[in-house]
Amino acid sequence: MADTPRLLHLRALPRREGQASFAFFDHAFQTEAVKVLPGEFFVYNEDISIQTVLGSCVAACIHDRGPGIGGMNHFLLPEGDDSSARFGVYAMEVLINELLKRGARRGSLEAKVFGGASVIQGMSAINVGRQNVEFVERFLANERIPIVSKDVLGNNPRRVCFFPKSGKAMVKKLAATAAVEVVTVETSYRSRVAVRGAAGGSVELF
Repeated sequence: MADTPRLLHLRALPRREGQASFAFFDHAFQTEAVKVLPGEFFVYNEDISIQTVLGSCVAACIHDRGPGIGGMNHFLLPEGDDSSARFGVYAMEVLINELLKRGARRGSLEAKVFGGASVIQGMSAINVGRQNVEFVERFLANERIPIVSKDVLGNNPRRVCFFPKSGKAMVKKLAATAAVEVVTVETSYRSRVAVRGAAGGSVELF
């Protein structure tokens, strides 16, 4: 299938640091899509699909149904000592600020939260996933942004699809065999950034 005009537009958008850039046509949903990788975010006001795959990481999908705008982030750890979307504090702030800049209203924002699974056996003592979930719930409560739905914790990785104009979110639990690939991606990203630093209410299953 030839690239659609909207897909070409998505690929040509100017990017700021941390903004997702991988756009493709999703044949399952028959719409353009943007994939949000660890440490990235994306905001849009048309019903494309914003997608990500989560292990212990968390994604917050925030939406204002009035102007029909929404966005997603994907962070690895609750807090850190630099301005990077791999940390929850910065990831949440940059997502909310981008939404407000694009016309969303702070008092009308609502959130859907996903991820935080314990996908590595024997790592439950650390439980980064639970820490991520507790952080994002606390952050949103402090900002008075209601969580209208969530699918968190457990042992399975997840694929999340979010439609920013309508605010609809869909989540699919992945087989345990997919955890190896998800953990590899998340661990690889953690390693890269460590080196660089040294240098509407319902969730549908599909």
